[in-house]
Amino acid sequence: MSNYKFKTTNIRGKQYVEVNERIKFFRQEEQYKNWTLMSEFTALDSEQAVCKATIADSSGRVVATGHAHEERSASNINKTSYVENCETSAIGRALAMLGIGIDTSIASANEVQDAIAKQDAEESAPVENIMDKAVGYIKSSSNKQKAFESIVNKYGDQLTDKQRAGLKKFVR
Repeated sequence: MSNYKFKTTNIRGKQYVEVNERIKFFRQEEQYKNWTLMSEFTALDSEQAVCKATIADSSGRVVATGHAHEERSASNINKTSYVENCETSAIGRALAMLGIGIDTSIASANEVQDAIAKQDAEESAPVENIMDKAVGYIKSSSNKQKAFESIVNKYGDQLTDKQRAGLKKFVR
């Protein structure tokens, strides 16, 4: 492997490699010449995306894959770019599975920053805001029971019995 120096981002005391750095390395290294990096959306609707990225060597043999899931409501950026963010994350994870840019972590700087921001937002979100999002999520889901269960698993300790019963009405 070359002596390529990855640019990193410091997040809470750890260095993370950004996805664009992994892609640049993959595209310029001779050892990956004629390899392919492909992505496909295994699920995509107006609220969420699931992407699978695949790396194949020059003979077409799959050598690494990466998956990602993004929800449109997860952040301000995702309101307009959840599909793009999902693809970028899947590609970053596939490159990490190939061993590119993983000195300390498979997660990219982008993924870690997004996860921290999401956790911080959830911790500070008032229960009323959670209820609004929960109702919208259940209404827009094709499997309303599964959506309801997901909300209860995630926010159950913050919901009253009355709120749970209210959400359950949208499942019927």
